[in-house]
Amino acid sequence: MKLFEKYIIQNYLKNFFVIFIALDLFYVGVDLLTNYNNIPDSANLQILYALFQGMNAVNYVLPLSIVFGMIVTYFGMIKSNELICMYASSISKRSLVKPFFITSLVLTLFYIGLNCTEFAYAYEYSSNLKKYNSISNSAEDLFLKNNNQYIYFKKLDPLKQVAYDVTIFEVDNVDLTKVIRASIATFVDNHWILEHVSITHKPKISSLDDEGFRIENVEKLKMMENFKPKIMDNVYQSEYALSISDGIDALRFFDNQNVNTSKIKATLFYQLFFPFFAPFLIVVLYYKAPMMGRYFNMALVASSFAFVTLIVWSGLFLLSRLAANGVILSEIAILFPIILLVGIAAYFYSKR
Repeated sequence: MKLFEKYIIQNYLKNFFVIFIALDLFYVGVDLLTNYNNIPDSANLQILYALFQGMNAVNYVLPLSIVFGMIVTYFGMIKSNELICMYASSISKRSLVKPFFITSLVLTLFYIGLNCTEFAYAYEYSSNLKKYNSISNSAEDLFLKNNNQYIYFKKLDPLKQVAYDVTIFEVDNVDLTKVIRASIATFVDNHWILEHVSITHKPKISSLDDEGFRIENVEKLKMMENFKPKIMDNVYQSEYALSISDGIDALRFFDNQNVNTSKIKATLFYQLFFPFFAPFLIVVLYYKAPMMGRYFNMALVASSFAFVTLIVWSGLFLLSRLAANGVILSEIAILFPIILLVGIAAYFYSKR
């Protein structure tokens, strides 16, 4: 790594973390003041609530901090005449934009990686703390379809991955063939393990000599592969998001069940592609920024750059919400604007 690249990255990361921490704490502070009467009285739960809200704030402030960090770093280098000195040392614009772009791209990929984990459920956990004084919220009276099975859960705890009072109706076309009841079911190794099972067989009767229905009792029964509790809970609690890994599983699962997956697809597109607006917007802003401050009002230009960033972010966020509600296709609302921004950034990088 060259010396000027190391210098730019260090300054950029310093400004990024200062802005990111400030925006995150501001978000948490405003939320605590707004919901002070609704959050739990326990100090431990209040700390947990603030922590989860801070994690939830990352979804909003991280992309903005990535761009704002570049703006502050760039105009700081103009003010101290460092930028013009680098140009005078025969360092090209392309060489100077690379540290900004690569660093922002690494931060974006790290954020996308976080959304593959339980980090994506921070908002759900904070909402559960506010409503139920508990991280986990048990869903009740779930009725879902899985291939030729209709499954009823009296109570589901997605965090513990345990369901209570489970009833499964197996059908052949429109005929009921089997009813399976279990007092408790646990999700282990991508399968549900039913305990204390009662199986009622309903055979097809063609004559009086045929055997009638019979009841079979089994201690344990393994079935319902890849029927993940988190997927079921988030279909029930439709206002919450899925992690990337759970979203991919849900998309595969419900696509085979002929279920509308527009919300799941919009959530996945938002988590996978939306964050990339930040590094590519950095390239566009970099090539539109002045090289020196002698002929420009730097405060006005920096403010206009921040305003453009907020407009782009809010516009993309609005389109993602429209896609989640099924108003616009996810490919048009989320993927197309990002591809367009990538094309504009590539044009500036290749032509300027």
